[in-house]
Amino acid sequence: MPILQENSFEFISRSPEQTKRIGARLGSQLNKGDVICLFGELGAGKTTFVQGLVQGWGSSDMVTSPTFVLINQCRRPDGGEIHHLDAYRLRDEEEAEVLDLDGLIDQGILLVEWPERIEKALPDENLLIEMYWIADEQRRMVFLPHGQRGVSLAEKLRQEIYREPV
Repeated sequence: MPILQENSFEFISRSPEQTKRIGARLGSQLNKGDVICLFGELGAGKTTFVQGLVQGWGSSDMVTSPTFVLINQCRRPDGGEIHHLDAYRLRDEEEAEVLDLDGLIDQGILLVEWPERIEKALPDENLLIEMYWIADEQRRMVFLPHGQRGVSLAEKLRQEIYREPV
């Protein structure tokens, strides 16, 4: 097993419900301008995680994979927005730039599935979550923060998950 980079951590989810709860805990911390990148093959649990994240953030909007529309939006009653981008069908960073990622980040929170396809178009400040299928009910999640805000999000989430004192 490789050694994790500084400020990162991993968690093994034992059920879809637990994956949603971890997402909800992260969602409750998110603010306008945050960027969350979700890396993982089909079936890794990305959409399940996002369902919890959106609920924890305070939206009751239905979450589905945005594969065929590229970007789904979720809203809260206070006007907050989450932009859920699926970059799978994008060829490169140039195609992503047409979507005005900076404008989406200025308007709210940006969640990106398949971030490796548009990596150069994404801000350096983000929280990358790698998700891996282990078994039918188990997923491995590796939280890799980039930049000060990414580190802050990962640290708070780690403390909540493992019930560590602040």
